Amino acid sequence: MLTSDIVISGYAETRNVFRSGRSAYDLAADVLDEIVRKYSIVPADIDGLAVTAALSEGSNPFHAAYLSDTLGLQLDWLGTGTTGGCAMLCAVSAAASALRDGRCKVALVIGADAPSTTYSSHYRAYREEFQVPTGLIRPPAAFALVQNAYEQRYGAPDAALAKIVVTQREHALQNARACDKLRKALTLDDYLDSRKVSDPLRLLDSVMFCDGANGVLMMRAETADAMGLPKSVRLAGYAERTNHNVQDQTPDLLDSGFKVAGVRALAQAELSVNQVDMLQLYDDFTIAVLIQLEHMGFCGPGEGASFIGKTDFRFSGDLPLNTGGGQLSAGQPGLAAGGLNLVEAVRQLFGEGGATQVNSPRNALVTGIGGIAYGRGWMMSNALVLDL
Repeated sequence: MLTSDIVISGYAETRNVFRSGRSAYDLAADVLDEIVRKYSIVPADIDGLAVTAALSEGSNPFHAAYLSDTLGLQLDWLGTGTTGGCAMLCAVSAAASALRDGRCKVALVIGADAPSTTYSSHYRAYREEFQVPTGLIRPPAAFALVQNAYEQRYGAPDAALAKIVVTQREHALQNARACDKLRKALTLDDYLDSRKVSDPLRLLDSVMFCDGANGVLMMRAETADAMGLPKSVRLAGYAERTNHNVQDQTPDLLDSGFKVAGVRALAQAELSVNQVDMLQLYDDFTIAVLIQLEHMGFCGPGEGASFIGKTDFRFSGDLPLNTGGGQLSAGQPGLAAGGLNLVEAVRQLFGEGGATQVNSPRNALVTGIGGIAYGRGWMMSNALVLDL
């Protein structure tokens, strides 16, 4: 993908609001409106659309079609994704293929969800037979199991996880789009004193549902030039892995597809981990951030706590992390959450990061996590590298 001419030339994002009383359709319309106004285009310019699924529309199998109709878009290509926190990056990859194959010329990739207002999703599959009876009903229980396994093998990384939380909260305090309920300063003691929600997982290790939407505008570089769009970032590398080592009947709970997807995405972009300018990592739980760092090669197995301890993750530091606050401190807008850090990466590369602008970034690594698997940590891992 090093020679890719597919670019992101625009972005938009709503505020994350707890119990907004609005729908995914309302929020998506706000994203389209911002895109149209900010980049001086008209909806008719958009002939491709990729939409993530929504927890608030969980019972609607035609969500993408209804959303495109609500937005008033006549399309030559429509895509959708049901891969949870990976869906936004998957949609970017699918849109890139559609653009490359000539199925559309300008694609809007959008995530919109309102689970803190309406939650209508029911996962089904094998969960009720094999997972729910054991107590693995929601993600906190599953990630607590992962964290417990990590602690048994390598020791409790409390100080490292606290550093992630406090650093990202500092970023969120400067982010006007972050959920108001979360824009409160935190200290190390606040983290350590937060109650256990699923031992050893603390409340501050976990995300909070909110309502929100985000989106990016994609096209070929020559199209962006023709439309007079002044800024673009290039898709330099993308990879994903679903059901990593699924045939292993005794899987390692601490294994993940990032060992493959992260390495491949960086290789496509011809980057080493030491050349990454900033991280926008999927952060539904703090332990997931630590494990991603290990699995993508920033440090070795069991070295995550030490690496975090000696690395400055602030926006002004040597390896900025989730500079908008991430899901942990800006809020998790349901299945639109995968776009939260994607949009922040584009914003930073455009030089529009405001108070938390990274100094002259040339690239960004963005990740996604999707699905709670039986006997494994999570189902899907994906990674996207953007550069200038």
